[in-house]
Amino acid sequence: MMLSILGFEFFRNAVAAGLMASIVCGIIGSFVIVKRLVSLSGGLAHAAFGGVGLGYFLGVDPFLGAAGFTLAIALLIGTIREKFGQYMETLTGVVWAAGMATGILFIALTPGYAPELFGFLFGNILLIPSEDLIIMGILALGILLIVTAGFNQLVAVTFDEEYARVMNLPVTALLLLLLMLIAFSVIVLLRVVGIILVIALLTIPPAIAREYSGSMRSMMCLSVLAAAGCTIGGLFLSYVMNVPSGATIILLATLGYGLMLFERWMAGRRTQGAAG
Repeated sequence: MMLSILGFEFFRNAVAAGLMASIVCGIIGSFVIVKRLVSLSGGLAHAAFGGVGLGYFLGVDPFLGAAGFTLAIALLIGTIREKFGQYMETLTGVVWAAGMATGILFIALTPGYAPELFGFLFGNILLIPSEDLIIMGILALGILLIVTAGFNQLVAVTFDEEYARVMNLPVTALLLLLLMLIAFSVIVLLRVVGIILVIALLTIPPAIAREYSGSMRSMMCLSVLAAAGCTIGGLFLSYVMNVPSGATIILLATLGYGLMLFERWMAGRRTQGAAG
């Protein structure tokens, strides 16, 4: 029976990691979609590879190295954007390339073979150790608490920065906080689907949820459900089909997005037919 796989600790860890990743996707991914920070999220995800390489080079946990490095890059992007008025797209391109190059350089300078490198690039949710699961849980809980505490302010900045300034909100600080939350989200998703596929899991479920939501709260809730369906469904499908879990999760999410587009298209045709 397929559910018998839950008797193994590694699969239970994978399910727990998938559910935590789903919560992060639903909450932060909604901000990413509404604020149109998809490319920035991709840049931060690829910049994380620099932290992975730095972790190998310094002999520390690459997961922690990626966390610290990605957070520092997020703060740097926010500061440069605010102080020097550089376009976000340009900064994203620079960070994207420089982060990957930094990781490659440090890995090349590290003696011996870098273990688990493939897992960091493409994810391996089935091999997440309990220690990383604890770190992911702490990050996910921190993200949830921060967003809950500053929800109204973050939403105001996300939808209209100028209005937020008129309302005397600390826009600069809130934008930096949002970038930090995206960085933390990238780290949570890193071990689930890897650096290459993080951007897909962070954006596809919220993109689906946006089409059926009337508010930010409902968008987040639907996004969490969509992400959970993709991650847990992808896990079981990968087990049955004996294929990589990360890729299966993303392809399942892509299928969901395609079905949403088809449903919207059919709804539009029905509306036109009724009007005609």
